[in-house]
Amino acid sequence: MFLATLYFALPLLDLLMSAEVSGGDRLDCVKASDQCLKEQSCSTKYRTLRQCVAGKETNFSLTSGLEAKDECRSAMEALKQKSLYNCRCKRGMKKEKNCLRIYWSMYQSLQGNDLLEDSPYEPVNSRLSDIFRAVPFISVEHISKGNNCLDAAKACNLDDTCKKYRSAYITPCTTSMSNEVCNRRKCHKALRQFFDKVPAKHSYGMLFCSCRDVACTERRRQTIVPVCSYEERERPNCLNLQDSCKTNYICRSRLADFFTNCQPESRSVSNCLKENYADCLLAYSGLIGTVMTPNYIDSSSLSVAPWCDCSNSGNDLEDCLKFLNFFKDNTCLKNAIQAFGNGSDVTMWQPAPPVQTTTAMTTTAFRIKNKPLGPAGSENEIPTHVLPPCANLQAQKLKSNVSGSTHLCLSDNDYGKDGLAGASSHITTKSMAAPPSCGLSSLPVMVFTALAALLSVSLAETS
Repeated sequence: MFLATLYFALPLLDLLMSAEVSGGDRLDCVKASDQCLKEQSCSTKYRTLRQCVAGKETNFSLTSGLEAKDECRSAMEALKQKSLYNCRCKRGMKKEKNCLRIYWSMYQSLQGNDLLEDSPYEPVNSRLSDIFRAVPFISVEHISKGNNCLDAAKACNLDDTCKKYRSAYITPCTTSMSNEVCNRRKCHKALRQFFDKVPAKHSYGMLFCSCRDVACTERRRQTIVPVCSYEERERPNCLNLQDSCKTNYICRSRLADFFTNCQPESRSVSNCLKENYADCLLAYSGLIGTVMTPNYIDSSSLSVAPWCDCSNSGNDLEDCLKFLNFFKDNTCLKNAIQAFGNGSDVTMWQPAPPVQTTTAMTTTAFRIKNKPLGPAGSENEIPTHVLPPCANLQAQKLKSNVSGSTHLCLSDNDYGKDGLAGASSHITTKSMAAPPSCGLSSLPVMVFTALAALLSVSLAETS
C-alpha cells in the first residue's frame, strides 16, 4: 500500500514543483541570459535562435529554408523550458536597453503583426489610490480652485528629486542650437529620465493635472516643452513613425506596453480592459521621450496623439486611422487622466453587489452610467467573436462585485468635441488572446492535503 501511495504522490509533487517554477518571480532578461549562457544545452539553442532572428529576412532556397525553420522551431521549443523564455524587463532599470535587446531577440520571430506585440515589461499592478495617499496637494475640494498644474509645478520645486530631473530636461529642451530649435535627442533622454526617476505623485501631478480654464490646460500641454520634444516642421505618416519607433528597443517596448495597458473595453466600468488606471498612465508616460512622444492635441480637450497624421497612407489608411485613434479616442486613457485629476480611482468606491440573476448578462453588465451600448460593431467596441476568453468573465465580475463607481467614467457626452470618430480605437494584443493563468496560491494546500490523506490511509491499513 505504501508503494501505491508513492505512485499517486510523486506525480502530485511533480505538479507542485512545476507550478512553482512557472508561477514564481520571473528573472529579468539580462540575468536569464547570463544563466542560459552558463548551460551548454541552453547556450547552443539560444545562439541558434539569435541566428534565426538575424537571418529572418535572408532569402533561403526552398529546401534550406524549410530546414532552417525546423531548426529554429526546435530551438524555440527547447528554450520554452528555460527562464529565458519567460523573462521580462523593468522600466528604468540599469541595463534596460540590453534587457530589451535580449527580450526582442527571443520574441521577434514569434510576432506576426507589429501592432500586436506583447509588453516586455514586468507588470507593476499599482493603483492610483496608492499615489493619492502620498499626494498632499490633491484633494476633491482643491480641484475646483486655482490652477492645479501651477500648484503641481510648485510642489515639484519643493521636492529635491523632482526639481533636479525637471531642471535636467528644461535646459536641453529650451536651448536652441544652430539651425535647430533644440537638441532633441538630449531633450528626449532627459524627459525619459524625468518620468522614470521622479515619483508619480509629482510627475503625474504636472502631466495629468485637472483643469477648469485654458490657462491651466495650456500649462499642462507645455509640461513636456512640446516645441522641442513633440513638434516638428512636418508631420510624418503615423505608420512611418511607427516603423521608425520599431527600430529602437526603448520606443518599441514602450509602445507595446501602451497597447497592452491602455486597451479600451466599453463593457467595463472604467472603460479599461485591465481595470487599472495607474498602469495605463505609467505606460502612456513611458512613451514621452521617444520618437512616438504623445501630447495633448490642444488646450481644450483630453485628446492626445503623437506628432503624425494619416495623409499619404494609400491602401493603409484604415490601419493608420486605427493606430492614430488608439491615442486620440482612447476612452481608457481619458478616464485614467480624469481619474487622476479628480483624485479618484477604479476601486476607491465599491457599490453594494447586486443580486445575481440568470439575466445578469443581458441587463446591466455591459452598461456604463445606465447607458446601453451601441449596436455590435459600433465604434470603440470589441466584437464578441474576437474577445479573449477572460473578457466576458471579467465583465461578469465587474457587474457582480469589484469595479469602482460608474461615476468615475466619462460618457460620450462628457467628452464634448472629443466624441469618438473614425476607425475603432481597439487593438487586440496577443497577451489578451492568451487565457488567464490560474492562481497558484491554493495549489500547495491541495497537494499536501491529498498527500496527507493518502499517507493516513496507508498507515491505517499497514497498522
